Amino acid sequence: MFTGIVEELGEVTAVEDLGDAARFRLRGPVVTEGARHGDSIAVNGVCLTVVDHDSDSFTADVMAETLTRSSLGALAPGSRVNLERPTAVGGRLGGHLVQGHVDGVGTLTAREPSAHWELVTVSLPAHLARYVVEKGSITVDGVSLTVVEAGEEHFTISLIPTTLALTTLGHKQPGDPVNLEVDVIAKYVERMLGHRAAPATAGEESR
Repeated sequence: MFTGIVEELGEVTAVEDLGDAARFRLRGPVVTEGARHGDSIAVNGVCLTVVDHDSDSFTADVMAETLTRSSLGALAPGSRVNLERPTAVGGRLGGHLVQGHVDGVGTLTAREPSAHWELVTVSLPAHLARYVVEKGSITVDGVSLTVVEAGEEHFTISLIPTTLALTTLGHKQPGDPVNLEVDVIAKYVERMLGHRAAPATAGEESR
């Protein structure tokens, strides 16, 4: 489990095509410190498993399903990426509960600079619109953010200088893809309410 608080702006140093998968080499000395084989690290909001590492880099295998359902397939050597290690049990929950399971890919469509912050608009896949609410939480490229405005086809977020300087969101341009993970609590609530609203079976009606 992650919190959406990016620890480090890393870099893709190599991508190896494995046919039905890809092997990424990523530089990130902060998240690599103390890393072990099998550990999880979120890369642009996608939970990946460390298969090899040295003092400042790690390697992760990415299957075809992940490449097609996230923006990781567009990464190349030199791409900057947001990196975060899982939160420890009992640690601070600085953002919100983030699984590292991408729900869809949006597109950054507009940036509106201001003196001390920047308003960013992101397109929203139709099937995710019901989970995004004003002042709710959403994860964009692994960054925990608060929704400013929620529409049926887009949402807006405000980025402070720290987020602009220390994450990929400071460098993304209109047309660039971003990974989206909605608040998992919203999905569980929907599921539970759906079961409650389901019609009773014949056996239940006879009780």
